[in-house]
Amino acid sequence: MVVNIFVEKLIEMKNVDKKFPGVYALKGVDFNLEPGEVHALLGENGAGKSTLMKILSGIYSIDGGDIYIKGEKVTIESVKDAQKLGISIIHQELALVPHLSIAENIYLGREPRKKNGLIDISKIVDNAQLLIDDFGLDLDAAILVNNLTIAQQQMVEIIKAVSFNSDIIIMDEPTSSLSDKEVEYLFKTIEKLTSKGVGIVYISHRMSELFALSSRITVLRDGQYIDTVVTAETTETQLISLMVGRELESFYTKDNKVVDKKVLKVSNFTTNYVKNINFELRKGEILGFAGLIGAGRSELMKGLFGLDEVLDGEILLNDKEIKIKEPNDAIEKGVVYVPENRKEEGLFLNQSIRFNLSIKILDKFIKLLKVNRKVEDEIVTSYINELAVKTPSEEQLVNNLSGGNQQKVLIAKWLATKPKVLILDEPTRGVDVGAKSDIYTIINNLANEGVSIIMVSSDLPEVINMSDRIVVMCEGEIKTILDNNNVTQENVMHYATGGS
Repeated sequence: MVVNIFVEKLIEMKNVDKKFPGVYALKGVDFNLEPGEVHALLGENGAGKSTLMKILSGIYSIDGGDIYIKGEKVTIESVKDAQKLGISIIHQELALVPHLSIAENIYLGREPRKKNGLIDISKIVDNAQLLIDDFGLDLDAAILVNNLTIAQQQMVEIIKAVSFNSDIIIMDEPTSSLSDKEVEYLFKTIEKLTSKGVGIVYISHRMSELFALSSRITVLRDGQYIDTVVTAETTETQLISLMVGRELESFYTKDNKVVDKKVLKVSNFTTNYVKNINFELRKGEILGFAGLIGAGRSELMKGLFGLDEVLDGEILLNDKEIKIKEPNDAIEKGVVYVPENRKEEGLFLNQSIRFNLSIKILDKFIKLLKVNRKVEDEIVTSYINELAVKTPSEEQLVNNLSGGNQQKVLIAKWLATKPKVLILDEPTRGVDVGAKSDIYTIINNLANEGVSIIMVSSDLPEVINMSDRIVVMCEGEIKTILDNNNVTQENVMHYATGGS
């Protein structure tokens, strides 16, 4: 008797092409997915990962190549086509309706109805609550989405995708806003889904996740297929080399020299979110802030920048007390803040690189209503070159840049103001390894130029390797300040979880 051990692939994408005006986004890309598999898709920002998945999920049309679902050649022209074929996608950019409830968002466009044709709200809420409870989340399905944190909204997106009972689920950076506990729930959900034969395409820049979850990893570079490797048979160094096309000899660049001069001193600083904060920042120092989500790190930075009301405390800049009631006060004093959420809080996405880089320094090239375009050009060009922003021109819309290049533009926007203190909140969140390496070099160079840097990061290897000292926060307070001599992740986590 002959036993057929062939397992039909859920997805086969062959020789896929996609072209946008002036850009070949994908050229001859192959990809496949088997039942019960987590197949990771890896590449730098702009490598074509999201474009390939948007073709599979019906958001973009295909320009060349073939797609097979469960062995049958298909044409996917819309999101509904993809959903009928059993394909769901969880986007990196949240796509929820804020004024609707969690339940209404989950079942949007496919609401169960009563016999009289009206939407059955109670059934929607009950069904959604079952899904939420299955994820182990303490959320009420009737709550409006605009009352949720970013992390909670991300979980709603994940639950929505799972609710379609799809055979194929695409997860694009699903953990970028999640706490460790929520990541744990997600991993358990992935395990449940794959045990039922569901195939998952997993896109992430977090190498630890890829090694923990995936069985295979496909690498794209510059819109082209590079290789598919078995996860258990490869290393992080090999993957990075495939991604960037070169070896990253020194991933973390750090050789700054700290001057024994206090630039910033914060004493008994208190807002509605943090209390009795005390620390000092020296000239040319990179001061890292570590802690779990909700520890108060970002809230502290927003208070220092004038975005949150200060209830008590004192800020000394170069030994002189300063009052910061709003961001303009901070900017005038030379304290600037690069926020965690660059797209909503930091950049004008539908404006050019030129506009974004010059918006905070108009006084440098506009005098008596006359614009000195030559001076503006010199400033903009110098920062594009200094930070190695990859762009065809300074007139390129920021929305069309990769995540790493958007982050460089945001940093450049504030560097143009010539700050004394630069606050970086999650400076490498959502960017690829090549861009991370570039940003570390930028941070190091700025410190060597005498800029004092505060760096908030949830990436422990990053904060340990880039910081001169590490401030560890927990529940709105500073637990300890560690000199970076043989500090380990275990040391940091001990204090971050409330250890004394």
